[in-house]
Amino acid sequence: MDSRYETGMKIRTEVLGAEHVARTKAQQTDLDADFQRFITETAWGTVWARPNLDRRTRSLITIGILAALGRDELALHLRASRNTGVDPKEIIDVLFHVAIYAGIPAANTAFAMAKTHLEAKGNP
Repeated sequence: MDSRYETGMKIRTEVLGAEHVARTKAQQTDLDADFQRFITETAWGTVWARPNLDRRTRSLITIGILAALGRDELALHLRASRNTGVDPKEIIDVLFHVAIYAGIPAANTAFAMAKTHLEAKGNP
């Protein structure tokens, strides 16, 4: 394994959790193996490994982008925000930004998802 992949696996595991990463690897097939490596190397081993933003900030940015785009992967990153030091109150403010800059329907959907994935664990 090269260092970008190893770095990516380390960060991916720390952010998303060992269970999620193990489940993803267990479900991997020949069809998506190269794509999973690509994600690990580029998203996690390159972008998330850059030195200028901390993981908490990257997590908030990712939540905002996924919410604005209406992507299902938002749920994963809402849950992962616990591993990056994000306060659920910060997510609320990010989703207000989404409402203004990407639209109220996108933020409304994201708030519903946040209620499911954050309140279920005793967070506000």
